[in-house]
Amino acid sequence: MKQRIKELLQSKPEEQQVEVQGWVKTCRDSGNLCFIEVTDGSCLAGIQVIAESELDNFADEVRHLSTGCAVCVTGTLVKSPAKGQEVEVRAEQVEVIGAADPETYPLQKKRHSLEFLRSISHLRPRTNALGAVARIRSELQFAVHCFFRDQGFLQVHTPIITTSDCEGAGEMFTVTALSPDEIQGGAGQENPFEHDFFGSKAGLTVSGQLQAEIFALSHGRVYTFGPTFRAENSNTSRHLAEFWMLEPEMAFCDLECNMELAEKLIQSLVATVLENCTDDLDLFNRFVSKGLLKKLETIRDQTFTRMTYSEAVKELEQAKKKFEYPVSWGVDLHAEHERFLCEELAGRPVIVTNYPTSIKPFYMRLDEDEQTVAAMDILVPEIGELVGGSQREERLDVITHRMEAAGLDTTEYDWYL
Repeated sequence: MKQRIKELLQSKPEEQQVEVQGWVKTCRDSGNLCFIEVTDGSCLAGIQVIAESELDNFADEVRHLSTGCAVCVTGTLVKSPAKGQEVEVRAEQVEVIGAADPETYPLQKKRHSLEFLRSISHLRPRTNALGAVARIRSELQFAVHCFFRDQGFLQVHTPIITTSDCEGAGEMFTVTALSPDEIQGGAGQENPFEHDFFGSKAGLTVSGQLQAEIFALSHGRVYTFGPTFRAENSNTSRHLAEFWMLEPEMAFCDLECNMELAEKLIQSLVATVLENCTDDLDLFNRFVSKGLLKKLETIRDQTFTRMTYSEAVKELEQAKKKFEYPVSWGVDLHAEHERFLCEELAGRPVIVTNYPTSIKPFYMRLDEDEQTVAAMDILVPEIGELVGGSQREERLDVITHRMEAAGLDTTEYDWYL
């Protein structure tokens, strides 16, 4: 395997022969020299290539390189006299693998709006911002698996197509082998899906939690990490039709244990990206969210503030701030409330516990007052809710009653009960 640009930029300039494959970001023609910046996605920075007029294809191809061209450069890695870079490549051969028309190629060396980038989905991963997002996300996913392995968890894979609505909200995308005519033709039947592939109505999963709980009752500590889907018709940045969800389940674990693990996980992941994604985070710190690095360091280093839902509502009611959505005991907190608690009140992440029963799912353990459940949400600055969790209800009579009250058909969940 050839070295990537990230590895070359960390190398010592020992006059070794190298081969660089990537895409041209900029090309500056200076008469008998061309200064070409090449990137390959392995890091935020590119590597500078110096191409001299002695190259066979200098006049015909090299000096006409433009942003987006794909090249393979063979040459020598040498010490760079320029500021901001330790090494550069003295080209001995520049092969143009794919040309880009500068008149029509849409990406240039400037900032592009996200709205514009959505219109060129085939090229937007080449931008600094989305490239950085991809690298950070990849690093985080690897760190998630490392964290749970070190904590003694077993990864399990739960169904993507399921007949169980974990949240009980009915907002699932239906998966069917029936044609629209077959579904409409059977609409008068008690179950038009009885002749479908699964023999009943099935959908894309909203959560792998219920199946993961089954594994937890045989392996103690498990987690599932995969795609989940929500058909909730709410077009905001907080509601996605498809996203990846991380769900650990632990036997013999109460709410305190739950909070301890979640806080430890977040701090571990933040520490990982602060150490391994320095350049990418610095990009966001400078151009997207000023002060981001300081906020991440606070999350990594400081203990999270804890308060009950009742205490949080009291703080919000007493706040000298006008909220768009009124606050009262029993209502679900909105993003503006969550951000106030962690940004203005605590100045760090906040764990809110013991939410009202009426706004939480059936599987959360009912508290002794029967008004609240042993649930917790972790709220972080600029985002609001990042983690939601709870101690699970283990009392059969209680959970059966709550499922019936939520309008769920308990016969469909008899495996869970």
